[in-house]
Amino acid sequence: MTTKAITPLRQRMIEDMNARKLCAHTQRSHIYSCKRLAAFLKRSPETATREDLRLFQLHLADTGMSICNRNRIMTGVRFLFRVTLRRLDLAAEIYHIREPQKVPQVMSPDEMRRLLAVASSVKVRVLLSLTYGCGLRAGEVVRLKVKHIDSAQKIIRIQRWSGFFNSTTLLALDLISSCRA
Repeated sequence: MTTKAITPLRQRMIEDMNARKLCAHTQRSHIYSCKRLAAFLKRSPETATREDLRLFQLHLADTGMSICNRNRIMTGVRFLFRVTLRRLDLAAEIYHIREPQKVPQVMSPDEMRRLLAVASSVKVRVLLSLTYGCGLRAGEVVRLKVKHIDSAQKIIRIQRWSGFFNSTTLLALDLISSCRA
């Protein structure tokens, strides 16, 4: 524990966080965020203006910090202004950045045709086609049994295990008929 004196603002913020039952990790994170703001301003955050907050957010972006960390820091600063200081005008100036959505890499139909062309057997070709065409996971394809395939109704029964839950999914079978050729 440090022997450094706690400022009245920090003490008030800690009391507000305790009153809201924020966990110790969240409290440390919020305090760290406010310390960063104070270091940037070179004065108490109580005296901050809209322009100061804007410049702080630009400073975080210029340092190359990840979007996740910038949002985490600004959450702590927002808590300070919204809850502890009751400066709703400044809390409204704090924005969060949406992280760009990462699109999963998917093989093109041409790449899939080339992969199927080098498949060693019909069984491997069918399994690869099911994986690609139905969007199955490797574990789901490996657990497939002949009894799960209903060619009359053209459906496949997939057992999906996710943690404690087991769900069944039915998939159309048009892909298998094209693999037989």
